[in-house]
Amino acid sequence: MIVNLRDDFAAAWAGQDPFGKVSELEGDVYRDVKGRRTLRFEFAQQRFFAKNHVGVGWGEIIKNLLTLKMPVLGAENEWCAIEKLRSLGLATMTAVGFGSRGWNPATRQSFILTEALENTISLEDYCGRWPQCKPAYRIKRSLIAEVARISKIMHGNGVCHRDYYLCHFLLHDESAFSAQQIATPQLSLIDLHRALIRRKLSRRWVVKDVAGLYFSALHIGLNRHDFLRFVRLYSGKSLRECFSQDAKFWQQVQHRALQLDRKINPV
Repeated sequence: MIVNLRDDFAAAWAGQDPFGKVSELEGDVYRDVKGRRTLRFEFAQQRFFAKNHVGVGWGEIIKNLLTLKMPVLGAENEWCAIEKLRSLGLATMTAVGFGSRGWNPATRQSFILTEALENTISLEDYCGRWPQCKPAYRIKRSLIAEVARISKIMHGNGVCHRDYYLCHFLLHDESAFSAQQIATPQLSLIDLHRALIRRKLSRRWVVKDVAGLYFSALHIGLNRHDFLRFVRLYSGKSLRECFSQDAKFWQQVQHRALQLDRKINPV
């Protein structure tokens, strides 16, 4: 059994079963799927999120493996991914607790506790208004640059998010940024429970992430120049070099993104 709690939680739960305490937490349930429950709760007048994993069973594990998917077996992925992103200087959640017990991957219990990120809005919601309310050029340009920077650092250091969509980027201080009082947007990347960490990512994992991001940005009013700006900043190359040296990669990204769009938004 592994338990790592911040001092305030450790003191409050001293002598008690932390897994039981997490299971008993009450608050706003954000997701309740097989094997995992996510809720926001209050502790010491502060808001936190808890993800409680109770094991998905061998049937779900085998189904994932047969469809060439990496099964999520517990909270350890997210705990390690948070530490990895922070070591890279990328903003994400602040973990305040982690626990895991049981050797059987199908029934292993685990949890992670994180501080709630207040005064934020997802890029999905923030950019979703752009088709009706065109943003200032500087705002659009700076967001594209920051998302490209985060993506390049993350993928270049062996991290694949695996749910890489605009909804998982949180923008801090929306009002100040929209008023252009803040030049560089502060973005935090969340929902890392499926994250994959490798010494070096294979192309297919990078394609998956970038295609997911491309798909989620297809209908927010971006133009061809905006997408090309991302390509140039993400690759760190000129467009001529990108499309001569990495043409196959970007073709795979576009194909996968459009394929996903047709599946989610059929004509």
